[in-house]
Amino acid sequence: MTEQQADVVIIGGSHGGSEAAFRLRQGGFTGSIALLSSEPYLPYHRPPLSKAFLAGEVTVESLLLRGPASYEKANIAWRPSTTVTSIDRVDHLLALADGSHLKYGKLIIATGGRPRVLPLPGAELGGLHVMRTIADVDKLRPEFKPGKRLVIVGAGYIGLEVAAVAVKTGLDVEIVEFAPRALARVAGPELSAFYEGVHTKAGVTFRFNTGVEGFVPAAHDGSRVGAVRCSGGVELPADLVLVAAGLVPNVELAKDAGLDMGNGIMVDEFCRTSDPDILAIGDAVEFPLPCAGRRVRLESVPNALEHARVAASVINGAPSAYNAVPWFWSDQYNYKLQSVGLGQGYDVAVTRPGRTPEAFIVFYIKDGVLLAADCVNAVAEFNAAKKLVTNKVAVDAAALADPATDLKALAAAPVA
Repeated sequence: MTEQQADVVIIGGSHGGSEAAFRLRQGGFTGSIALLSSEPYLPYHRPPLSKAFLAGEVTVESLLLRGPASYEKANIAWRPSTTVTSIDRVDHLLALADGSHLKYGKLIIATGGRPRVLPLPGAELGGLHVMRTIADVDKLRPEFKPGKRLVIVGAGYIGLEVAAVAVKTGLDVEIVEFAPRALARVAGPELSAFYEGVHTKAGVTFRFNTGVEGFVPAAHDGSRVGAVRCSGGVELPADLVLVAAGLVPNVELAKDAGLDMGNGIMVDEFCRTSDPDILAIGDAVEFPLPCAGRRVRLESVPNALEHARVAASVINGAPSAYNAVPWFWSDQYNYKLQSVGLGQGYDVAVTRPGRTPEAFIVFYIKDGVLLAADCVNAVAEFNAAKKLVTNKVAVDAAALADPATDLKALAAAPVA
């Protein structure tokens, strides 16, 4: 048995895993660090995959979070194409897919998630794609040719972002969504209506309240998809399909190791699992979110980075609890969306015109307090909104909706 060891082992080489490694060093950690990833690439930015990278506007090199020299300088052992198959918590030992083992002192699980697949008839056909990795885009991009018929299953952010690139490339795009509107899980009706209008104007066709029952082989090539069969028996012709039906958290390693589970790997406000020597961060983690007063699992880069900060602080002996307000972003066409907070449970939503005709903000209020805001092409307003949400400022709906109201002044007001 080949066995190696590191004082801290991080499973997962994406945003959270990479950030945790460098945060450890910045906090003065001098022990050995091993950063493992199942992918062959150095940690890279994932958000551009469905946008600029898919469009061919940026290179793999430009996606990298840091260059190879940074890892060497920080003495972080980067191990690409490395898959962990099990965690032995008693002996602090990881079994790897190549048959070797790696011993850890402290372990950080940053395994993220994988695209949800649909176990439907025809799911094995060629021409069906998902969007999560560089390899996924490398498979999809060659099929992005003008005139091709693309059906996207799912009207979430990934589906809409890919649709924007596809129509600009000249594809015929149709989106099938089980929910009654776009972004139903993550945005209010006002934002949904706006993006539905933007995409429809660009040439995208939506089918809401529509399920998918299977994928039909093409008449000219039985190994490839030729149509998507929807609920009610309707078949949508397709040369290629993107399944953008959400993310499945990669919790299997943690679950098999006997760690406490909820809607993800259960951690406390310090990203500590039920094992004192194992921390967990990022998309696969359920954690207490102070600003919401409940436990959540969030899929976002800023959240993964904040978790990494917290986990590193614990290992470095100066624990600092998670206290951030979540925020997200999306780029579609010429519109930049920046969202802050969680708007679920709001009782009032007000829309404020932006500084330009293509800008606006939707504020979500509950009991007179701002819960969240969606800012479209409104960067300055987003920064003020972020402070308002973070400080739980009492607000007046009419004042927020009035463009004459100085949001910066509101955000700067003393907190009660």
